[in-house]
Amino acid sequence: MKRLFFALSLIILPFMGFAQMPAEGVPSIFNVPAKDYPCVDAEGRATFQVVAPEAKEVLVDICSKKYPMTRDEKGVWMVTTDPLVVGFHYYFIIIDGVSVADPSSDSFFGCGVMASGIEIPEAPEVAAYYTFNKNIPHGQVRECQYWSEKEQSMRRCFVYTPAEYEKGKKKYPVLYLQHGMGEDERGWHQQGMMANILDNQIASGKCEPMLVVMDYGNCGYSFGAKKGESRDEFGASFTPVLLEEIIPYIESNFRVKTDRENRAMAGLSWGGHQTFETALRNTDKFAWIGAFSGAIFLAPNADFSQLYDGAFADPEKFNKDVHLLFLGMGTEEGFGADRLSKSLNNVGINTVYYESPGTAHEWLTWRRCLNEFIPYLFK
Repeated sequence: MKRLFFALSLIILPFMGFAQMPAEGVPSIFNVPAKDYPCVDAEGRATFQVVAPEAKEVLVDICSKKYPMTRDEKGVWMVTTDPLVVGFHYYFIIIDGVSVADPSSDSFFGCGVMASGIEIPEAPEVAAYYTFNKNIPHGQVRECQYWSEKEQSMRRCFVYTPAEYEKGKKKYPVLYLQHGMGEDERGWHQQGMMANILDNQIASGKCEPMLVVMDYGNCGYSFGAKKGESRDEFGASFTPVLLEEIIPYIESNFRVKTDRENRAMAGLSWGGHQTFETALRNTDKFAWIGAFSGAIFLAPNADFSQLYDGAFADPEKFNKDVHLLFLGMGTEEGFGADRLSKSLNNVGINTVYYESPGTAHEWLTWRRCLNEFIPYLFK
């Protein structure tokens, strides 16, 4: 009952009035309508406000740090954080030990739950590649539902179509783009801002017009949440669904090219792991492969010729068949993409390596990786 009371307090009491917004603060782009908090100042500090007059303790949990909030005489709690790293961040409000989403923020599926989100803005000229541009044509992101015989349930995917898709009968190449652990098919469209990235690149001629398919990777929870599930089993059920159900669905319902030369796959974190497990074992189906902060765990003395059903056994053939093997990560995360790229190069496998300066295991890294990846595709 106590948890329910405070959760309802968060929903109802924000309508009772607010303190003045700090003069230097700008409301987060993800605030719900008519909410000034959270807001972000010029130094990247975020100010949060919660109305919870019955609470004894309120904190904000963001960027691996918990900030105690201060209560005024009306029961309004506030806190301003240290300067935060630019980009998108999940956060939670903790009221007397109960973690809840902030009712003043849009909610995003991340960390295996519905979380609040805030964007710490970059300079406009730096963020232009993922910012909506009113002066260019824009594609669509469609929500599609289909029946999975394998899972005996309805599944959902999101499909980006370029602005020109509605105007003719042209067929397009396809990128299958995967989220990471604890997230789902909404991530790339919402947190990743992929539609803006594609729109901007297509309009400028930097990348080929393409469809992008974002489906659930069967890994929307933290590894270990299912008792007895091994790391090899985690999300592994996605591969047959992709190959035998998702790709046929897309090719039956959209104007797309169906040969391997016009099919790519990429993913972030565990989605990068799934991309390697799927695409490298099926190079007859994929010619373009990318892993962004890929959760790819190989033994230090791994025999590359034996990995992924022998995909790397003949480097000359691999380099001819796979036109791009892209590896990227942030400089602050240490996920090993740099070492993997060098190791593959040492055995004769061509890779393209990208490093996002100053970012960790986060959405800004993956936006940048996608922005670097797509200009290579289908050329």
